[in-house]
Amino acid sequence: MPLAITLVVIGGLIASAETALTRISRVRAEEFVREGRRGAPRLQAIVTDPPRYLNLLLLLRLSCELVATVIVTLLSIDHLGDQGWAYVTAAVIMILVSYVIVGVSPRTLGRQHAEPIALAGAPVVYGLTRIFGPLPKLLILLGNALTPGKGFREGPFTSEAELRDLVDLAEERRVIEPDEREMIHSVFELGDTLVREVMVPRTDMVFIERTKTLSQALSLALRSGFSRIPVVGENEDDVIGIAYLKDIIRRVHEAGQDGGGERVDSIMRTATYVPESKPIDQLLREMQARQIHLAIVIDEYGGTAGLVTIEDVLEEIVGEITDEYDQEAPRVEPMPDGGLRVTARMPVDELGELFDTEIEVDDVETVGGLLAHALGRVPIAGSQAEVAGLRLTAESLAGRRNRISTVVVRRVEPAPPDVVPAAAEQD
Repeated sequence: MPLAITLVVIGGLIASAETALTRISRVRAEEFVREGRRGAPRLQAIVTDPPRYLNLLLLLRLSCELVATVIVTLLSIDHLGDQGWAYVTAAVIMILVSYVIVGVSPRTLGRQHAEPIALAGAPVVYGLTRIFGPLPKLLILLGNALTPGKGFREGPFTSEAELRDLVDLAEERRVIEPDEREMIHSVFELGDTLVREVMVPRTDMVFIERTKTLSQALSLALRSGFSRIPVVGENEDDVIGIAYLKDIIRRVHEAGQDGGGERVDSIMRTATYVPESKPIDQLLREMQARQIHLAIVIDEYGGTAGLVTIEDVLEEIVGEITDEYDQEAPRVEPMPDGGLRVTARMPVDELGELFDTEIEVDDVETVGGLLAHALGRVPIAGSQAEVAGLRLTAESLAGRRNRISTVVVRRVEPAPPDVVPAAAEQD
């Protein structure tokens, strides 16, 4: 039993040293060397090539835990006999001991006192690596040989989680700001984020038919606020190109105010298509290489699922992008003519309460969604529709995606009664 206890304690010390070493940056190690701290040169050597040392610590920690487990099992068999309870008892004891003494306590100490533990443990770890150095490399080579596909030359143990811990440590030490930490974590998550999670869904897309004229396309671009508009053929699943506002303005300027009646498909550019399951880090690299800012997202059936812009990807890193025109509007604002200006995100039920009317529309929750449902398309500034005796008028755009932010709601005046014919009056 004393040997098993000793091995568990050694495993805990190794776990504490491993945690502490992963929380020390190269910059901090260099500062220790300049300050002449004891153990700093060895610590600098470890943080310069961490896989070589951390892989050995992992091997030694696992060895201590497994040998201690074998010893406790043998002792349980001696006291309880060769029966199932002996194995269950040994397993329960080692699970609890390993979790507390090797898993929780030493790692907590390693995080709380990373610098002194790292400086104290660095010479020991460095010396052990000089002795057992080739052994972890041989085991990694064996593991890579047995693993399908291409393995990791330095082993898979220095993971992204450790890099995240270093970023968190940098924030704790005020080397970086909290928003910088969030941005770095967002970069890590790019590879795990798919296009479908950041795209503008099809229901929010603004299209233009290929048969429309350039003057109509210019009017749509000015009203919607978009500088790139998908051009469709037979239906919204048939996106055949992208109309650019710069191209439209140039051609209209050359041909005259009405664009000479020229159709929009004469100036559209080729559209780029991407699957909705594509990771956005790959998409960002492709957009940079091909110098494009917008791509059409295709679902698994070949239909249009939405569109994605390079700004959508960048927002995953830096957060929501707004400009000087994006100002918070009042939730409800009375109009001189008795109407109300409300935010597009106002719930439909609340709008009904304001006008003392019942609005029954399925699968619609907001005023903006109610207007889009009534129109059958994405509303732009100036779009109007009548629902439940109310006239809804889309008024302003907001945000980089130019979505409707406010809607003016007025009661629909009842039509005047028909004039009663003279014959009827005599009756």
